[in-house]
Amino acid sequence: MAWSLQPEARGPMADPHVYLDSLQPLAMRLGLERMERALAALGHPERGLRILHVAGTNGKGSACAMAAQALVEAGHRTGLYTSPHLVRFNERIAIDGVPIDDMALDRLASVVRRACPWHDAEAGVDRLTYFEFATLLALLHFAEAGTDAVVLEVGLGGRLDATNAVRPLVCAVSRIGLDHTEMLGDTLGAIAREKASIFKKGIPGVVAHGQHPEAMLALRAEAEARGAPLTIAPAGYRGPIALAGPHQEGNAALAAAALRLLDAAGLPVSEGAIARGIERARWPGRLETVAGVLLDGAHNPDGATALAAALPALRPGLPVELVFGVLADKDHRGMLAALAPIVRGLHLVEPRSSRARPTTSYRGFAGALVERTDEHATVEQAIACARRAAVDDAVVCVAGSLYLVGEARELLTG
Repeated sequence: MAWSLQPEARGPMADPHVYLDSLQPLAMRLGLERMERALAALGHPERGLRILHVAGTNGKGSACAMAAQALVEAGHRTGLYTSPHLVRFNERIAIDGVPIDDMALDRLASVVRRACPWHDAEAGVDRLTYFEFATLLALLHFAEAGTDAVVLEVGLGGRLDATNAVRPLVCAVSRIGLDHTEMLGDTLGAIAREKASIFKKGIPGVVAHGQHPEAMLALRAEAEARGAPLTIAPAGYRGPIALAGPHQEGNAALAAAALRLLDAAGLPVSEGAIARGIERARWPGRLETVAGVLLDGAHNPDGATALAAALPALRPGLPVELVFGVLADKDHRGMLAALAPIVRGLHLVEPRSSRARPTTSYRGFAGALVERTDEHATVEQAIACARRAAVDDAVVCVAGSLYLVGEARELLTG
């Protein structure tokens, strides 16, 4: 039986994005206290959900997309919660591949605000953050719709992430790399411990194969300390994979292993459904070609390394014109060092974000790696320049930030 909301009198629909955007300036504040308080006020909609909880540095979104599609193929009404979005907030919350509509967003936002008056009345640390509010909207939407299964992607880290307020059926952790070091720690072991903190006593966990030894040691130790049975996913997946790039074999293997654990936990997923899900999954902005431009959300050194390996495999022998932009808190040097060997021309641009790194601050470094390097005021200008340089059928690729990829995708799709 679906969890139900109390009926309410509603006036004309407001634009929910205006309110959501008003939460953006709130500083990122990790911690579960606000989420637990809000979930209690809402009657714990999360408790009726059968959840696959997925953390990791790289590949977790792809694994989530494959797992969610397989659950749909198995006949389950399936919720998928991911972040960030590329173009519209609605992309973050979907059921059976259909994003939430604005009317539902507006109504559910009112439900949260009515149940949690302290959120609007109080200031500072007691207010729900943008991500916490979004997570509550997702859990309410999935509960109200009576979903059979939910795939929930961690936003940042794991231990204090808003999504960690749920009790899932299965936990999964994708590849661990260095990212968000200012918040999660500056070693692979420290980051792995934060992400492995989604493990819970008695709940089966699975981690991607091929982890760095330091990360693997921390993942095993955290699982043992928390009493979570741990499985290591196979090195690769044998079968068709819809998502492009050699690195998707590991992500598909992780998704398949997690789905088998769900099946063992009482949520039926056949091998046929797993195969169909992995073969049919879609994950925009990850080695996706739109209007002749390759878009990839690589936004840290490990992601850049995967992109550098994938491009020659996907487009052998072709030079690359790279449109690149990055946020200020990302390791732009590590990303550029990984990508430079395959890049012929580099087109720098700032993502449309207050957190963007100015291109002037690293033009010199980039120019030392790629001789033909230029700067642009907008992504439209950068792509146009890259296309002019690609008259010999070179690959035009946009990477470095999901914000930049979202801008490019919006531009290219009209």
